Amino acid sequence: MTRAIVGGCALGLACGWNIANTGAVATPLADAYGVSLAVVGLFTTALFLTHIAMQIPGGRWSDVYGARRTGLVALVVVAAFASLSMLAPVVWVALLGRALTGIGTGAGFIAGSAYVRAAGGSPTAQGLFGGFGLGGGGLALAVVPQVEGWLGWRAPFATAAALAVLAFVVVALAPRDRPRRLPEREHGRRAGVLGDRRLYRIAGLYAASLGLSVAIGNWVVTLLDRNGGLDKGAAGAIAALTLALGVVTRPLGGWILRAHPSRTRVAVGASLAGGAAGTLLLALGGPPVVAALGAALVGVAAGIPFAPSFTGPALLRPDAPAAAVGFVNGVAGAAILTATPLLGLAFSLPGGGSAGFVAAAALWLAALVALPSARDLGATATPALESR
Repeated sequence: MTRAIVGGCALGLACGWNIANTGAVATPLADAYGVSLAVVGLFTTALFLTHIAMQIPGGRWSDVYGARRTGLVALVVVAAFASLSMLAPVVWVALLGRALTGIGTGAGFIAGSAYVRAAGGSPTAQGLFGGFGLGGGGLALAVVPQVEGWLGWRAPFATAAALAVLAFVVVALAPRDRPRRLPEREHGRRAGVLGDRRLYRIAGLYAASLGLSVAIGNWVVTLLDRNGGLDKGAAGAIAALTLALGVVTRPLGGWILRAHPSRTRVAVGASLAGGAAGTLLLALGGPPVVAALGAALVGVAAGIPFAPSFTGPALLRPDAPAAAVGFVNGVAGAAILTATPLLGLAFSLPGGGSAGFVAAAALWLAALVALPSARDLGATATPALESR
């Protein structure tokens, strides 16, 4: 099981890197391509258009053909099309490369989650996978600005391709999983997940947790550089907390779900409130220690809801677990697709982007108001999941 969990985490890390690698060097990319920051935001938008589109199909492929096989193919796609983006600093080349890379990240992330689950991983293991996935974005925020001076505008794409190749080797050495024959119906319902209303509030929760944290992470470096007077290295280190803390907080959320299911809903709600507070701290500015605290609170909110958001749908839809998780993750991708360029546009308003961060804080609170039930978060059925 350990080797399978390592393989799933490698998949999550390689796919997660791409969610923030271009945002980490947004200003240098804008200069190299001769475009505005809002256009650079579209590089993330292009990735998530196809990333979202692949969520349910990618989940279905993992359910039917096997998660490991699906993940290996996805990593080949990521490596190939991240390399395509390095051909020239031309906007249409970057948009095409990012869109095609999103096919791989979309299928690969869901495959990683399904692979860990198929290997018998607990909610804690699922949280560990999620931590590496989100941590990939945080690591990109810290690393890409450091290597940009060496690799130039190719830095986000070269590092993505290299990491995908390394992950391919790790997954190839991991044990095989076996595809399952899934029932077409359960309790008289077809196996499609789009019409299952039980998944919608979970999807809204995860849209806030992942969607807002990624959008914020993509623009924190720019916000701190413009409003906080920090150099890009220091700003990148602080911004990395918004995603890199998921390496710790996502497994923590899984541990709470497994060991203290009755406290799961409270923990998730508290993390959302913390996300709102952290986003406001970033918006209001202040010394680096205040900015670091704000980024850390966003990192907590990005992590704690992950395991409940992925465990709940899989338990609600045992006939199509990966497809159900794919739907939830797809809605979060749509949030990233929308929020990332909007936050970029906010930098054209008075205040240098602060207004956009204040609006994001309000959305954290809206997600808190619509928090799903403990049952829908998987809290009442976790022991059954552990025994599988």
